[in-house]
Amino acid sequence: MKLYYSPLACSLADHIALREAGATFDLEQVDLQTKRTLSGRDFAQITPKAYVPVLILDNGQTLTENIAILDWLAAQYPKLGAAGAFARTRLLEALAFISTELHRSFKPMWHAASEADRNDARPDIAAHFRLIGNGATSVYLFGDDPTVADFYLFVMLLWAERFGVEVPPRLAALRDAMRDRPAVRTALRAEGLA
Repeated sequence: MKLYYSPLACSLADHIALREAGATFDLEQVDLQTKRTLSGRDFAQITPKAYVPVLILDNGQTLTENIAILDWLAAQYPKLGAAGAFARTRLLEALAFISTELHRSFKPMWHAASEADRNDARPDIAAHFRLIGNGATSVYLFGDDPTVADFYLFVMLLWAERFGVEVPPRLAALRDAMRDRPAVRTALRAEGLA
């Protein structure tokens, strides 16, 4: 497999998941401004969407979109998913909320927005963190072991830290617990973030 990523982008969640699973994979960094890979390829030739993450499977199929990739990884590596009869649905529910509500709320922080726009966005982002934090049953969202939803949430928590967004203590504890995991430390080092 090969993961196309950009440092500190949401693709970090997929990178962590692959490392947590012990999967064999290659990495290639993408410059999201120039749309070029580190090897010089036009990223639009790999995916017309021209954004990360992209996972090329061993059979040559291309997966895009964080929810799809993380769901596929949880199906391939069950330890990355949640346990229980209704677990996959709850996991997809968490991934959808993180992607459509939380991730999207950070848009003013990353794009050319005024400081006033960023200040206006912070309370909404914090409210989203409170909502998802209220559903956690343990250190992680679904118990004592992290799932692909925790990996995605961890990236959002790193963004919150970067942009001065307040998070509930329970989610700060999740962020710290994730940072202590060997796979996370390895992924952060590989992306130049540690």
